[in-house]
Amino acid sequence: MNRETIEALHMIEKEKGIPFDLLIDALEDALHSAYNKTANAVPFSEAKIDQDTGEIHVFELIFPPGMEPDTEGLEEGEKPDIDYSIAERQEVTPNDFGRIAAQTAKQVIYQRIRDAEQDIFFREYSTRLGEIVTGIVQQSDNRYTLVDLGRVEALLPKSEQVYTERYEHGMRLKAVIKEVNQNPKGPPIILSRRSEELVRRLFELEVPEIADELVEIVGVAREPGYRTKISVVSHSDGVDPVGACVGPRGSRVRMVVSELRGEKIDIIPFNEEPARFVAKALSPARVREVLLDDEALEATVVVPDDQLSLAIGKDGMNARLANRLTGWKIDIKSETEMVDEETSFSVSEEQQQVDDGRCHAVTSGGKRCPNAALPGSLYCGIPSHQAQALEEAAAASEEEAPVAAEGTVSAVTEADLAEQQSNEAAEEAGEA
Repeated sequence: MNRETIEALHMIEKEKGIPFDLLIDALEDALHSAYNKTANAVPFSEAKIDQDTGEIHVFELIFPPGMEPDTEGLEEGEKPDIDYSIAERQEVTPNDFGRIAAQTAKQVIYQRIRDAEQDIFFREYSTRLGEIVTGIVQQSDNRYTLVDLGRVEALLPKSEQVYTERYEHGMRLKAVIKEVNQNPKGPPIILSRRSEELVRRLFELEVPEIADELVEIVGVAREPGYRTKISVVSHSDGVDPVGACVGPRGSRVRMVVSELRGEKIDIIPFNEEPARFVAKALSPARVREVLLDDEALEATVVVPDDQLSLAIGKDGMNARLANRLTGWKIDIKSETEMVDEETSFSVSEEQQQVDDGRCHAVTSGGKRCPNAALPGSLYCGIPSHQAQALEEAAAASEEEAPVAAEGTVSAVTEADLAEQQSNEAAEEAGEA
């Protein structure tokens, strides 16, 4: 070795970002390993490199009597736990050690540099899990895709690829960091294009209100390559969360859709009222009514007959995404199906005594209507529920009606009295 070798190590330090001292230590370990394989190697030794001239020196370590290191059970290259400062040093550098060092140290130092690089990348990228990165596709086949991130290569495995996408050599793409490991046989960084976090990060890049925390993405439900639903909420008065994500003339959401290769995106305003949130989550379908079972977290959604297929979606995708976005198990029925099931509405006397502000109508399945009752009524404004209110009012009037001579109950309303008086007046006019 010579001065040029030292300069080369300094250059590696600048280009690779590996500390010079770490390179020197690795090279000295490699040279010591090479010396131990020579024929006349002494039991205890160390190799040192002069950092000014680049010259290599091998020293025999002579320990005081009774203080020799115990090397039993140590693996190759492992140093015994002992204070080396107590040993005397005597140079034993072989005459032909330069040739041996050149042959052996080259491979070892290359591996140490690679290990050091991976360690640096691991420390750097392990704190960036979930972040979005941009890279260029270097190689792609049926098993994985290699992506060049600049200083390091990353792996996009088949399980994290979107089935509808194709990755060509030289293509620029964005992905999120899903995993970072210290695998010496492959790239340390694992990327993902299927992760729901990718959608979050893309909207953060395109929507300043999200980056400034004025708008928050509450939840994301995704079928990679086909459709995504996100729920958003505003933390600032006057900021429309949906409008902020859509952008002027749809420019912001269009950029996200373009990066996701045409994947459809539904932006849903988050609502703390479950019925309204479930109804919005089924967008673009129109919802007529939502019935909730709070204990089982189940929602029965009634839609117009012509909206049933749209609400369910292709292969149930729209309903499935709404389920994952809201956390409610959703059962979608058309109005015709609901009418067939709701043969009667009834509430117990105990329920009628409870005035909690909610509609008291329940289906035959026992699910109570979540809508607010109209003022002065136990039922909401849904026609079938108001019909029940009228039936109960008529029944109450019948119970309060006067008893006839025969002992039967007569239910007389104001309309009946008016009709009777009109008929009597007509008869008198006819007799006259």
